[in-house]
Amino acid sequence: MGFTLNGAAVAAPIEAEAPLLAALRGPLGLSGTRFGCGAEQCGACLVLLDGQPRHACTLPVGEVAGRDVTTVEGIGTAAAPHPLQKALLDQQAGQCGFCLSGIQIRALALLRATPRPTEVEIRAALDPHLCRCGSHNRIIRAIQQAAAEMAP
Repeated sequence: MGFTLNGAAVAAPIEAEAPLLAALRGPLGLSGTRFGCGAEQCGACLVLLDGQPRHACTLPVGEVAGRDVTTVEGIGTAAAPHPLQKALLDQQAGQCGFCLSGIQIRALALLRATPRPTEVEIRAALDPHLCRCGSHNRIIRAIQQAAAEMAP
């Protein structure tokens, strides 16, 4: 099953019906995308599929064949973090960090579609995400900071 993962062509040696999350965390060795609920209710498993957020916990690998998948590992690196990642660090927005991979994916999609989102738009975009640590206000400030840095 071939597709593009974080800019590189890969083949997932897994059944086409298996969830993409199983391929990412298993044979492809990427642990940034998390398993939370398995029912598209928490947002921890989000990836970008052709630029749009999708739940990897229920997305069959067969549906990504020939398409572009971006995980949290494809956003930036430790040496060169994406402005969103830098802002999350600057704002100390992560407590346990379990939800942040999915939040980064959703926030990146938002910032690409709406370069200068309002606080209301940010809150609406993040509404499906569960963060049990109570970091919401810092996460929102971080997204606002990233928007200010990234916007033309």
